[in-house]
Amino acid sequence: MRSVSIVGIGQTPVGELWDLSARHLAYQAISSALAEAGVEQADALFVGNMLSGNLLDQEHLGALVADFCGLHGIETAKVEAACASGAAALRVGAMAVASGFHDIVIVAGLEKMTDTVGKDTTAGLATAADAEYEALHGVSFVGLNALIMQRYMYEYDVPLDAFAGFSINAHRNGANNPKAMFQDAITLDDYVRAPVIATPINIMDSSPVCDGAAALILAPTEWAHRFTTNHHRGAVRILASASANDTLAVHDRRDPLFLQAAQISSQKALRQAGVALEDLDLFELHDAFTIMTALSLESNGFARRGEGWRMAQESEIGLNGRLPISTMGGLKSRGHPVGATGVYQIVECVQQLTGTAGANQIPQARLAMAQNIGGSGATIVTHILGS
Repeated sequence: MRSVSIVGIGQTPVGELWDLSARHLAYQAISSALAEAGVEQADALFVGNMLSGNLLDQEHLGALVADFCGLHGIETAKVEAACASGAAALRVGAMAVASGFHDIVIVAGLEKMTDTVGKDTTAGLATAADAEYEALHGVSFVGLNALIMQRYMYEYDVPLDAFAGFSINAHRNGANNPKAMFQDAITLDDYVRAPVIATPINIMDSSPVCDGAAALILAPTEWAHRFTTNHHRGAVRILASASANDTLAVHDRRDPLFLQAAQISSQKALRQAGVALEDLDLFELHDAFTIMTALSLESNGFARRGEGWRMAQESEIGLNGRLPISTMGGLKSRGHPVGATGVYQIVECVQQLTGTAGANQIPQARLAMAQNIGGSGATIVTHILGS
């Protein structure tokens, strides 16, 4: 197996981008990444996306994007794993290069969520849950997370405002990210006063519905110097790529307050990379809801059960903390265009590891972990990157 490196990145701003179609968003991200790597053609394109069929009436997305980007005669495919589609696409691309099947691979994440009315978008997101035993009974995706959060608060006797620190941290970091949807810091008062959308989840607990696209160029590490001479950003190695699954429905899990797939995939990734949790300089986790932030920290072993929220209260997750998270705003502030999120996470890790994260730069960042969650924890993909 060959070592694989990321030699170019591209991303669009995240937001309600009504003037841009899905193909235009993909083109902007991919063309930026190709230009940074100094290449015009690739062997394959893998597009992470969840909702194009439901919301845009458009499948066959790999071929559509490749055609619009002028990439002809190559392998193309859409990769779908609910909200983990972006990281799943990266895993497919990394395996293609590592195996020697392809040399230059484009991985893109793409989602267009704001061209439909709220009920249709909500119904689309609900397809990440069990259609027969969850969605059929009217449980929205926000509703599922609200039930998990309610149980967590009861089980561990945690007050609602204990989760505020996660949102405050994300917005503080997003304020310095020109690509973020929300570029304003928030206060504890903002959190407490926020409207409730599914008890106990309020607007400040939840990531937004939005549009965006991000892209990566992958190549064998031994070739990386050929591409990084075109820009000031160095190559970043993919040290590990791992994926694990859990039950699709929350009620089928042995413990609904523990993300078993997170634990399994991160342990696999740590073994592959030959590193330990304490070696990591940052963790881009899947903070779609503040409860998922707490569960991610706990399930991956950074905090004890029921105490993940304390890491925010004790300033351990800030840019200068023990474990910086959501360093460019995370899903909460940068935004969560679901199929693209996993690729945005990797783009931001590359920025940190190459010293190009601007005001949010973590000093001497050398090792980053990114974890992308599909559904309520049924698919979890973990990558570890090294400078």
